[in-house]
Amino acid sequence: MIHNFNAGPSVLPQSVFKQAANAVLNFNNSGLSILEFGHRTPDFIDVMEEARKLVKELMNLDDNHEVLFLHGGASTQFMQVPMNLLDEKETAAYTDTGVWGAKAIKEASLFGKVDVVCSSKDQNYSYIPKDFAVPNDAKYLHITTNNTIYGTQWQHIPFTSNSMVADMSSDILSRQLPFNKFDLIYAGAQKNLGAAGVNIVVVNKNILGKVKRRIPTMMDYRNHIAEQSILNTPPVFAVYVCLLTLRWLKAEGGVQEMERRNNLKAEMLYSAIDQSKIFKGTAAKDDRSKMNVCFVMDNEEQEKQFLTYTQSLGIVGIKGHRSVGGFRASLYNALESSSVEVLVNAMKHFEENN
Repeated sequence: MIHNFNAGPSVLPQSVFKQAANAVLNFNNSGLSILEFGHRTPDFIDVMEEARKLVKELMNLDDNHEVLFLHGGASTQFMQVPMNLLDEKETAAYTDTGVWGAKAIKEASLFGKVDVVCSSKDQNYSYIPKDFAVPNDAKYLHITTNNTIYGTQWQHIPFTSNSMVADMSSDILSRQLPFNKFDLIYAGAQKNLGAAGVNIVVVNKNILGKVKRRIPTMMDYRNHIAEQSILNTPPVFAVYVCLLTLRWLKAEGGVQEMERRNNLKAEMLYSAIDQSKIFKGTAAKDDRSKMNVCFVMDNEEQEKQFLTYTQSLGIVGIKGHRSVGGFRASLYNALESSSVEVLVNAMKHFEENN
């Protein structure tokens, strides 16, 4: 058995794999594959509509918030957000808590002024800044809710009087949040929601249409809202996998149940790290991610030996990012607690024999 701790593309429910595989051969008993199905046919329009409705239901969104399934992944949103929300002479507030936040800052600076209100770069992004002020005139505050590379997460969202924008790529629908308080949420689907190739955007339509610049047709959120995410050919298969995953999430008990499971998985692994004499965590304890657990060993040779040992047990995807080193275990919604138990037991066994 394989225990998949990859950071993304990552683990998905087995039931989703089976349904998606069947749809590749015969979608909705049509005799056609989902890969060759027309995106404007009634069957696929139903797929898109149900997926959008499920996101609204699971997030408990109000009528002001629209759900979009777009191309380009979360990285495209680094430019699309300021293009739609920030004029050249206006200022947006950004938090610098990791690689993805830093990239978002770089892109936003092409469209307006950026005020980096806090940064944890001084300690290799190992913590979440606490004391910072957001200018009242900032058009919005941008945060990255979870940092996959460094294993940190905003445990307390810094809501302000400004509009809130969040990159939730690696923890969307993994915990309960007041989603309506965010004016724009975006997330690449390939961690908790589906296959790579589609990006989910949740946007309060009341914040759109305020900038003076002319926005290219495909970059304007309003056009995608008007066409219900079928302005052009969407990534049909990736959207369908999202639908299957959203159905699974609802059937399993929704976001509340995902949060309960994720808390237990994270507690199990962090407890093993804290009790160990050879493994140690890299993120500040108050800011530890429930999605991406990062840890190291003092001895690099032992790290190589442990990685080889875990591979022999079917544990994959735990090698840490090159900027941090060590190990990273991603505990996304679809990861079974039994896989975490296998990893914890491997850590204990390795320590006992080394």
